[in-house]
Amino acid sequence: MNIVPTAIPDVLVIEPRVFGDERGFFFESFNHRVFAAAVGRDVSFVQDNHSRSVGGVLRGLHLQDPHPQGKLVRVAVGAIFDVAVDIRPDSPSFKRWVGVELSAANRRQIWVPPGLAHGFLVISDVAECLYKTTDYYAPQAEWTLAWDDPSIGVEWPLTGPPILSAKDATGLSLEQVVTRRSLAGRGAGTE
Repeated sequence: MNIVPTAIPDVLVIEPRVFGDERGFFFESFNHRVFAAAVGRDVSFVQDNHSRSVGGVLRGLHLQDPHPQGKLVRVAVGAIFDVAVDIRPDSPSFKRWVGVELSAANRRQIWVPPGLAHGFLVISDVAECLYKTTDYYAPQAEWTLAWDDPSIGVEWPLTGPPILSAKDATGLSLEQVVTRRSLAGRGAGTE
């Protein structure tokens, strides 16, 4: 397994070792010991999610506070542009974003630790994403950061307007997220 650091030190791209021949391929998509060594701490996952989206769908940027979720994301079908945004005001990488292509072909994964916002854009005709989370989905704790917040400036590889849910179309600015979290006494929303 190859671990690739990113511009946000806590966010890692994981490239598994793939064994392939004329019959197909095999790779270990998760190994607790190897993953803990890569991220430098023991991480427990409590939920696995599977989503399917058509091309042009943009999901995010999502976070939970309280109950922040770390996410280990990979793609089983198609391709996405996956984005993590550091929204922790006390972090040296505050406001920084990382974007990486994850696909069924490259088999890469991304580790997005708790306390960061996460989202993705489908860049193939269809994509199926699989991701593990460190906390349970809590709809009452879910927040949406505006995917197009100019103070962050994510460079989405859009070929036209994205397809958004009502929730994602009305996301909060980073300033609103930080202010509301601070007023609620939630701090940085990390574990």
